[in-house]
Amino acid sequence: MIRISLTAFLTSFALSLFAQVPQPALSGLEKFHPAKAPEPTQLLLKPGDRLAICGDSITEQKMYSRIIEDYLTMCVPDLHVSVRQYGWSGERAPGFLARMTNDCLRFNPTIATTCYGMNDHEYRPYEERIGQTYREKSTAIIEAFKANGVRVIQGSPGCVGKMPAWVKSASGTVEDLNLNLCELRNIGIDIAEKEDVGFADVFWPMLMAGANAQAKYGTNYAIAGKDGVHPGWAGHTVMAYAFLKAMGLKGDIGLFSVDLKKNQCLPSKGHTVVSTKKGEFQIKSARYPFCVCVPTNNYSATYPVCGNDDAASDASIRSAMQFVPFEKELNRFVLQGTNGKAPNYRVSWGEETKTFSKEQLAAGINLAQEFAKNPFSDAFAKVDAAIAAKQTYETREIKMEFHGAEGKTNIVAVAERTEKARQQLADAIQAAFVPVTHVIKIEPE
Repeated sequence: MIRISLTAFLTSFALSLFAQVPQPALSGLEKFHPAKAPEPTQLLLKPGDRLAICGDSITEQKMYSRIIEDYLTMCVPDLHVSVRQYGWSGERAPGFLARMTNDCLRFNPTIATTCYGMNDHEYRPYEERIGQTYREKSTAIIEAFKANGVRVIQGSPGCVGKMPAWVKSASGTVEDLNLNLCELRNIGIDIAEKEDVGFADVFWPMLMAGANAQAKYGTNYAIAGKDGVHPGWAGHTVMAYAFLKAMGLKGDIGLFSVDLKKNQCLPSKGHTVVSTKKGEFQIKSARYPFCVCVPTNNYSATYPVCGNDDAASDASIRSAMQFVPFEKELNRFVLQGTNGKAPNYRVSWGEETKTFSKEQLAAGINLAQEFAKNPFSDAFAKVDAAIAAKQTYETREIKMEFHGAEGKTNIVAVAERTEKARQQLADAIQAAFVPVTHVIKIEPE
């Protein structure tokens, strides 16, 4: 089977097909002075990596961590990256530093992401002591990871959307809090540069996405969540985008180059043409596009369901795609049709059909973006449900078992017992992830 390289095509495709993500008017943002965030120059992940996702209650929501594991498992399976999440409600950087040997390093991670600062900023205007503590403890976390051979991506905190009613000591205004969080973000950049580690800019993309979303859909759209701190799926999608970009991932998931005159389809690596008819290609794919919704809630009720997935809702993954270039930069599953004679073509993929001009088809269309519900949605749902089950257990394993009565007296026995249970859940993910056979049909209109 002939394979093709994605590099030359996708360079022009990315430039021609997608518009730039709109930037909001800077009204109300003049006081912010975000430092320039570094961009990864190469893939930070290595084959067989063991990723530790560390953070506070936002991490413990198991949403951005789930998107990350979904993506690494299904979109780039050739990397064989395994994932654990270590979210702990209310935690600050000093708290994780105190428990990281017991809870995290014992499992020998090779790469780790951190996402602290929300609780560290104390929900008040910035003070130098806040920044100093955050700097010292974040640096100590990185150095402890590095001493154990772990590569690190220092993540910034996100933003807040309103004063959290449940934080009785909160003071100042929402702007004061976000200025504080922006300062911690800038400190994080400085730490990452001095320690020569990666950096994930969570704060600024979230703040910008929130401003854009409210300009488009109104002030009820809460990128930081209804309580002002804990995001819904839209906010977590922005967070996952920031971390996946920081890992240096390029988003080249699939390219199907069709010569319409010769009726020939040449797929990229990870995809095989099973059979060909006139204008119809059956393909077996060992890599999935990232799916923004699932067919029903039978697998995992918490993931957005196609049809109920409102693009104007902060509970929607698809909605967030409007405000960060996730599809453009991380989720390219492209159909390119050349040598077409008809002005327009109907493209059918799964249950849906859309019409594209000859020029659009020649430039390339991103199937993952155009077809929210697609032939991968059902398979994606099964794997996501298995990942959700594993991450749920990981919270229980650490918070209830490791820090329970038995864990305090015999942590070795607890770790051995709980790891057997977790391994079964990890095995279920691999069992659920199977190649998908799908049909792309292209008909002149």
